Amino acid sequence: MTEAAPSATNRCPPDLPGEKTRDYERARTILRGTQRLLRALDFESVSEVSLANGRRADILGIRHNGEIWIVEIKSSIADFRADQKWPEYRDYCDALLFAVAPDFPTEILPVDTGLILADAYAGEMVRTPPQHPLTAARRKAVTIALARTASMRLHAERDPGFGLE
Repeated sequence: MTEAAPSATNRCPPDLPGEKTRDYERARTILRGTQRLLRALDFESVSEVSLANGRRADILGIRHNGEIWIVEIKSSIADFRADQKWPEYRDYCDALLFAVAPDFPTEILPVDTGLILADAYAGEMVRTPPQHPLTAARRKAVTIALARTASMRLHAERDPGFGLE
């Protein structure tokens, strides 16, 4: 896979007939391959992390040095068109990326974000994300939110039903 050429415009091609807004099975395969790539890049990641602005990041990854990336998964053209909240994620990460399947028309994605192509087995960085470093206070808040989310999920896995009474 090679560097995606930036398009002059970010016009979307027409939807495919019968295309669903979000294909959850396809999104799960993109998630798996993307998380494998992030681990290879020295990021540990958690999916579906709530942010302080009320949005939910598809993947939030953190490197050993504290660098934070948010990856937005798009499973279809309709999914991309329907969800235009992604610019609001920039305030919560050092870099913002999109992850899509290899057959996704990448020319419709914003050129000022990173780009990952992923399937169920692996991911490939096609466009390195531009950096926009977080402030120290925001980095601390996002790191704490990530740690709490991961801790709550681990506890729920080890002790199902606790706290549901």
